Amino acid sequence: MSKLVVSSIGPASSVQDRGRHGVQRYGLVPSGAMDSLALAAANALVGNDPSAACIEVGPFMASFTARDGAVRVALTGSPRGADVAGRAIAMNTSMAIADGETLTLGLAKGGAFSYLAIDGGIDGGATFGSRSVNQRAGLGSPYPRPLQVSDEFPAKAASGATDRQIELPDLSGPIRVVLGPQDDEFSDEAKALFLDSEWKVSATSDRMGYRLEGPAIKHLHGHNIVSDGTVNGSIQVPGNGAPIVLMPDRGTTGGYPKIATVISADFGRFAQTPAGIAFRFKAVSMQEAQAEAKKFAALLRGLPERLRAIEGSELNIEALQDANVAGSAVSAIDARTWHAETPTENP
Repeated sequence: MSKLVVSSIGPASSVQDRGRHGVQRYGLVPSGAMDSLALAAANALVGNDPSAACIEVGPFMASFTARDGAVRVALTGSPRGADVAGRAIAMNTSMAIADGETLTLGLAKGGAFSYLAIDGGIDGGATFGSRSVNQRAGLGSPYPRPLQVSDEFPAKAASGATDRQIELPDLSGPIRVVLGPQDDEFSDEAKALFLDSEWKVSATSDRMGYRLEGPAIKHLHGHNIVSDGTVNGSIQVPGNGAPIVLMPDRGTTGGYPKIATVISADFGRFAQTPAGIAFRFKAVSMQEAQAEAKKFAALLRGLPERLRAIEGSELNIEALQDANVAGSAVSAIDARTWHAETPTENP
């Protein structure tokens, strides 16, 4: 059987699927992919179930080598330079990695996470219906921890199937939120400051929470409340007034007032926000959030209809700029450098 081997890897890379849902009542957090659209798109490109486990690659460089046969994979999510054995690879495409070849990924550009799907999925036993890794809880399969060099993923041998690409919509604009559930713990001025200010994700953020850098948001009645449930995108405001957006590895409950909640349709886009890049929030109604959630679900269901066969290789300008397309250097005043040698005839 073919296998994909981790040749090099940075931190914040692990196996993730859609997450383990319905078990927060037992104190288990959902975990799962930070960007569910990119996860589903990668799986669609290789014909997997949209919620199947993928390799979630963090913002740093990584490389993967095919062993004992060719392996078909797909790459989506944050743009980054990618090549297989020196051949430039486009994002949002599937590709075959021949036995012994290496897929090399550069630093993330304009995002944080990329997704590498393996044709046939990732083997491993599910815990509460998910293979998603949560290092703090020791959960996840086949490796209940961030990935390390020499980790292996068995894979079916790549067929001669045509490589495919997928066109995804351009999702941009402010990160939409629904105010609450404890927005009454903040004055109208504090809520206006939250919505009117520019924010940046701190470099100290992780899969548990994104710390925000910006103005301090003051509470009306102190920063402690009776702990209650949290969801992906809950925005807590602790005592120092610096909001924290809760992410998939968050705690199941929290005791800080939550000024707002990132809507589910924008959560993946927010999770892809690189540290230090300014963004804004925009408040929407519950009805609008629900409508956007339905549109997002329809987008996920319709991903197979967005697949297209790759008819031929496209010109990659960045790769071209790095290549020596002229061949060996020549001198206009030295004919020896540009005249082809005349073959010597045998006597």
